[in-house]
Amino acid sequence: MSISPTLEVWLRGPLPGVPPLLQPVAHALLQAREELTAALHDFPAEWLNERPAGVASVGFHLQHLAGVLNRLLTYARGEALSESQFADFDAENKPLPITPNAVQQLVARFGKEVDAALAQLSTTLEANLPEVRGVGRTQIPSTVIGILTHAAEHTTRHLGQLLVTAKWVRSGP
Repeated sequence: MSISPTLEVWLRGPLPGVPPLLQPVAHALLQAREELTAALHDFPAEWLNERPAGVASVGFHLQHLAGVLNRLLTYARGEALSESQFADFDAENKPLPITPNAVQQLVARFGKEVDAALAQLSTTLEANLPEVRGVGRTQIPSTVIGILTHAAEHTTRHLGQLLVTAKWVRSGP
């Protein structure tokens, strides 16, 4: 039986190389990438910084989706954030420069972070999932599974906000 690509990712079956307990994380990230790519394929770059009713802009969400996924994966590996990761974090709240390919570049950046996440998931041992890891500057304790689950949850939450904002901006005043 062939699996339809129109099914949501989680219904298409297990992803090769991803441990069973991490399949939901991988499915959520792939679903987010597919929905983001489809929703923004023709989104005008001029609208990236629009904040209707003061909500976060599409540009903010695009930067944040990639940046926070990168940071959470760093914490899950038990590593400290680099100076460039802190700089990315600081830049997320600033308006984006508008270039003809800005939207495609931001969508591609998120896609690369999803690829990196999938690679990390495939090398994560299920036996290591309960290991404690520190999160943030104050190293709040969590676990590998907690951080990876939050990465998927946080991604889907911001994707939803981005999709609503993009639709709102497209609808015009």
